Parts: sequence; C-alpha cells; structure tokens
Amino acid sequence: MKEISCAVLVVGAGPGGYVAAIRAGQLGLDTVIVEAGRPGGTCLNIGCIPSKALIHAAGEFHHVARMARGQRTPGISVAAPSFDLGPCQEWKGGIVNRLTNGVAELLKRARVKTVEGTARFRDGKTVEVATATGTQVIRAANVVIATGSVPVELSFLPFGGRVISSTEALALTELPRRLVVVGAGYIGLELGMAFAKLGSEVAIVEAADRILPQYDAELTRPVAERLRELGVTPYLGAKAQGMAGEGALLIETADGTAARLPADAVLVTVGRRPRTEGWGREELALAMNGPFVAIDEQCRTAMRGVYAVGDVTGEPMLAHRAMAQGEMVAEIIAGQRRAWDKVAIPAICFTDPEIVTVGLSPDGARAAGIETRVGRYPLSANGRAMTMEAESGFVRIVARADNHLVLGMQAVGAGVGELSATFGLALEMGARLEDVAGTIHAHPTLGECVQEAAMRALGHAIHI
Repeated sequence: MKEISCAVLVVGAGPGGYVAAIRAGQLGLDTVIVEAGRPGGTCLNIGCIPSKALIHAAGEFHHVARMARGQRTPGISVAAPSFDLGPCQEWKGGIVNRLTNGVAELLKRARVKTVEGTARFRDGKTVEVATATGTQVIRAANVVIATGSVPVELSFLPFGGRVISSTEALALTELPRRLVVVGAGYIGLELGMAFAKLGSEVAIVEAADRILPQYDAELTRPVAERLRELGVTPYLGAKAQGMAGEGALLIETADGTAARLPADAVLVTVGRRPRTEGWGREELALAMNGPFVAIDEQCRTAMRGVYAVGDVTGEPMLAHRAMAQGEMVAEIIAGQRRAWDKVAIPAICFTDPEIVTVGLSPDGARAAGIETRVGRYPLSANGRAMTMEAESGFVRIVARADNHLVLGMQAVGAGVGELSATFGLALEMGARLEDVAGTIHAHPTLGECVQEAAMRALGHAIHI
C-alpha cells in the first residue's frame, strides 16, 4: 500500500475541485487531486459543455430547416437538411476531449499530482484511494471536498431502459421519435427544446402551474411562447405516476384525470442532489445543512482543516459558484485573508430564448420591502436584435428608488446569456442607474438595451 503526504488534498476534479487545486499549486502548495473519472466533473463531461454543444447543433439545424421551408429567410435558399446524431456526438465529444485534456494540462503545469481512482476518507486528514494499480493512501494537512452532485432519481421512475437522466440524453446516438420530459426546470427545457428542434415529438410534464418556476413569470413568457411554436406539448400542474408498460408514461393531469403519454424515452430532470455518499462522509464529523455539507463564509466545514466547495455545499448548484469557492479556499489555505462576500451569482437558462438573471427581481425586491425603480427595454426596439431576427425578449434593471443603487438585472432573448458578465459587474461594483446610463455602450449591440433600460428607469429613454 503506497502512502504519500501533501499540504492540500482535493477530492473531486469538477469545476470547484480543479480550480482549487490549480490555484493551490500556483501558490506553491504541494497539492494532490483525486478523481475517479476524467477531469472537469459533470460540467465538462456530461453537463454544461456537451448540453450547450447539442443546443447549438439543434439551433443550427432548426434554422436551416426554416430556411428550406422559406420561413423568414433573408434571401437565402437551401435544400431540406438532414440530421445525424452520431456525427454530432463525435463533434461534441471532440470539444469535451479538448477541454478535459486542457484541464489535465493546467493541473500538470501547476505541479498538481493527479491520482486516478475512488477516494474514501479514513479520517479528516487521511484518504484511501482505490486505483487501477492498488490502494493509495494520502495524508494531507488540508482537505477540500468537491464531490459535486448527481441527478435526482424518482422512486417510481428509476433510471434504466427508456427512463433516462440528462447524462444518458446527452449520449443518445439515435433521435427519440417521442420524448417525454419530466420536470420543466432549466435542464428539462434546455434539452426538451433542443430535441424538439431536431425533430422529436416532445411533451413536458411539470407539477407546478408554469414552466421554469424558479424564474418570474415575465421572464418565462417568451420561452412559453417559443415552446408552442416548436410544437412542444406542456402538461402543467401534472404529476408523473410511472411507466405504463414499455412505451408510455402514466400521468395525472391538472384536473385529476389519468393520461398515457407515448414515449420512446422519458427524460427525468427534477433536480440534482449533492453527492454526499460513497466517499466516507460517515468517518468525518461534518455538520450538515439539510442534505448539504455545512460551510461558513470561508467554505470551512465543522472540522479544522477540512473545506468543501461546489454543489455538495448547497444552492445555487452552478459551476461558476464552485470555481469562485475553489479559488478562494486555495488562497485561504495559503494564508491570504479571504471570505465569501459576493453580491450576486449570475444564473443563465440556455433555452430559446435564453434567460439570464443576476440579483433581485422586482418581486424579490418587493418581498424584501424595498421600494424600487424598474426599467424594461424590449429587444424589438434594438437594431442588432432586428438584424439577427431575434426580437423576442427584453432587458430589465431593478434599482432602489431612493439612491438608484442597482439591485438586480435580468434579460430574456437570443444570446442574452453573454450579458451576464455586465450584469454581475454592475452589482459587484455597486453601480447606480446613472452609472449604467452614463456608460457608452457600443452600437449596434444587444448591450445598448442595458443602457436604455437604465435610462428608462430614470425616465429618459431615448429609443423608445
């Protein structure tokens, strides 16, 4: 049995884990990272990146198919296109390989030792790793738990056969003719809309009375309209009951009646849960916050020298949150004074159209008892949106009524996810409406909508 010692041991090479390891290595700390699979975690391998690749491919195919049908084409004539999921998967896999290999190289460059295998804690300073060549014992002065999350499985719809999670959906090599999606959150809608564009007959089953219940209704309205255009059938206020034989999902509709939805595949996307089992958590004296590992403002757990980052620590389960936590923890271990004082974490839903939100919505500010000024600017008044045939949606800014401090920024529309950095920067820098309105925004860009929304909140929008 081999034994090694290090200053920092990171368990899990997802976004939080590999960033923590790289930063620790950069700071001169002797660092080891343990990962059973490929570096990059769910995000790079079976989540964020492959799903966006599929979404892009579906969008391109759908756009060309519309041109072939003569629907709103700017003078372009094309023959009817065809789509083959096999080559698309190869292309997607190439992107994943480039990124995961890039992470491995970055770890190597930072002089981080990577141990491939399954880790299990013996105690707060010792991990036993089952590798292909035997058991490796690692002792560390500091430990970072970055074990991530896994899809939630329903007891009456266990994964297997026709019932799949997002992981299997992203690995399909044949297009399901009839796809039923259980859950109308961001994962379900992103993938459901992509498959609808590729030609699947898609139905969505959601227990809430509207899609994307985590977002306010004004933001989700354009997405609901687009679902109708794509021919997606939503069953809202409905509950999945289980498979009715091999080829149908049994549901209870909003009025209490039973219905059978034919399905070649049933995609269950009802959320994710932290990966807190299988790595020896029971050997540690960790405090828990519900299903999550409890942490403080420095990502410290209840055990000295043991930190946790990413999905295992709670909501929002976002890769960029995990990355920021990982970087901070490495610097804390290196002796720097750091604490989590982020004002807001951007969230993006890559539906068609996209949704991005940072900070407080009008409803959120109202619930907090804050009087606000709200500026809303439609993309239909923006020249760049017109030239991209993407006029559906708007940009919205929420600010305090008394001093005009920006509290939140949201948008829905094609490509608006790229505005997330602008939104986040405005909140982190403590911008006021006057700051946003007084900043020159390049023309013609979607960013002009941000400036116009601020000007509208101040009562003097120019282009509307």
